[in-house]
Amino acid sequence: MSAEAAWTRTGVVAALVLLCDQITKALIESSIALGDSRRVLPGVSFVHARNSGVAFSLLTGSEGAVVAVTVVIVAAVLGFFAANRRRRFLWLVTGLIVGGALGNLLDRIRTGAVTDFVQLPHWPAFNLADSAITLGVVGLFLILGRGEAAARTA
Repeated sequence: MSAEAAWTRTGVVAALVLLCDQITKALIESSIALGDSRRVLPGVSFVHARNSGVAFSLLTGSEGAVVAVTVVIVAAVLGFFAANRRRRFLWLVTGLIVGGALGNLLDRIRTGAVTDFVQLPHWPAFNLADSAITLGVVGLFLILGRGEAAARTA
């Protein structure tokens, strides 16, 4: 795949994640009052929650640090992609991670906190951006693991 095609695919995935994330958050913000919830399936509720920290509310109250760390991580992921863009599906996981990170970063810059809305039993509320980041990171580890396995057998 050409460099241009790889970057284009990454950008499209990131833009789609960002768009879907912002739309779903806006729908929740306009339909569920802050702190309220609606059961949608057994064991699954939509809630309207705000989180000024990162995963599991870590770094709550440190908005500047969270923004700085996010920017550094996005830059590192993009740098890794630039150096390794020929790896199979790296464009996809990079787009998921970057799109999710930008979705949550936009919330932090705009309102100082992220809107979370999916609530599972015994788990903190999360959003579409969080899901994209998680899928992207898992995919990245799988890609890296596959590369190491190939290097060991070569």
